[in-house]
Amino acid sequence: MWHKKLFAPLVLPIHFFAAAILLGAGLLCQPISASHEPVSFLDALFTATSAACVTGLAVTDTGTTFTRFGHTVILALIQLGGLGIMTFSTLIFYLWRRRVSLADHIAVGQSLLHDASFHLGRFLTRMAVVTVFIEALGALGLYLFDPVGFAPFSAVFHSVSAFCNAGFGLFPDNLMRYTGHPGINLIIMWLIVSGGLGFAVLIEGYRVARNRLLPGGRAEGRQQRLSWYARTVFAVSAFLVFAGAAMIFCGEFLGSRYPELPALDRIVAALFQSVSCRTAGFNTLDIGRMADASLVIMILLMFIGGSPGSCAGGIKTTTFRVLAAFGRAKMFGRKQAVVGRFAVDDDTVDRAVTLTIFAAGLVLGSVLLMCFTEGAVAPHVEAGGRFLEILFEVVSAFGTVGLSTGITPGLSPAGKLVIIMLMFVGRLGPILFLSVLQGFQEPLRYRWPEQNMMIG
Repeated sequence: MWHKKLFAPLVLPIHFFAAAILLGAGLLCQPISASHEPVSFLDALFTATSAACVTGLAVTDTGTTFTRFGHTVILALIQLGGLGIMTFSTLIFYLWRRRVSLADHIAVGQSLLHDASFHLGRFLTRMAVVTVFIEALGALGLYLFDPVGFAPFSAVFHSVSAFCNAGFGLFPDNLMRYTGHPGINLIIMWLIVSGGLGFAVLIEGYRVARNRLLPGGRAEGRQQRLSWYARTVFAVSAFLVFAGAAMIFCGEFLGSRYPELPALDRIVAALFQSVSCRTAGFNTLDIGRMADASLVIMILLMFIGGSPGSCAGGIKTTTFRVLAAFGRAKMFGRKQAVVGRFAVDDDTVDRAVTLTIFAAGLVLGSVLLMCFTEGAVAPHVEAGGRFLEILFEVVSAFGTVGLSTGITPGLSPAGKLVIIMLMFVGRLGPILFLSVLQGFQEPLRYRWPEQNMMIG
């Protein structure tokens, strides 16, 4: 019984991710991966987890610490993590044998789509083609804008890292050298948004756009409108990006901060940071210099994250939209949570509330642990711990973002383990772990007596 539960379809991605991380850590701690002294196994494990979980937090400078072999290992982990270990294994198996088990079918459907009923081979093929096309186009754009800074390997590395929302870079200052470069900023933002929308939404958007442009598309009965789910994803994503950019702009640029930046560069920088908070991890501003108000806004954006079935982490945009609809319904005394033209079913509302409570509890518990471990250990943290910096680091790890105020290199071994756990849970998704835990629980065959309780 326990053997079957340990290898149930929902549990398989956990095994595959863990195996990939351990393999990557074993390769990164070898002398062939290090430019100078080999990194410790804990630092290699941290880097491998951050890469496979497409987070981007780093305890060492990626560009100078690792060799080209090490960079290639990190790049492979990022690509595997972005598309999903289970997706890769199923796609290879499908192309090789043209046969996929029902367990794999269900597992891929649960991890990539909001609807598990889909044609596996067609979807995976399209997904691979779309991914390679977008990453190749992004790499070409980066190379053309700056052939020196983005040599061919560097361009491919940063393009894959941006599309997979990883945030790993080969420059010591991340992308701060390109704060005033509109071309580089636009390409990176386009890659981040594309990777954060979800593969199903990307393919549906492409199909609708193609059918509208083709002559006679409406007469032939092709799909002309986005589905309710896709419209919700686009609307919430756009709202979070532009609202976040406006608030970050107010927090950073209304005063006398950054007087060296022209007005247009300030707008682009605010927009870039808002997009990057959607679990990408690149930054064109020094996060350690940012105002507390901006950090709070970024924490909220990181906690929400991207959309389901994407390379992003967080509780997801649709969860945020369902919670907003649920709160509005309760405030106005309505029984249904309405999103657009439809009401969300009660099961979805229950899952959204449960997921958010679990995520908030995990974040708060991790913050408490980090306050204990980092208060007097990390050299970048003042005695007693700086709560906002630790909270920022924890939410960044949980949302698989990769942004940091600068305390990551100075984390204690215990703090690194906490961040590793958060990145692992955040990448696979709290809802997956909740489903796994519920699968091990025995259903209760009785009900407790109910009683009213005063609250509020």
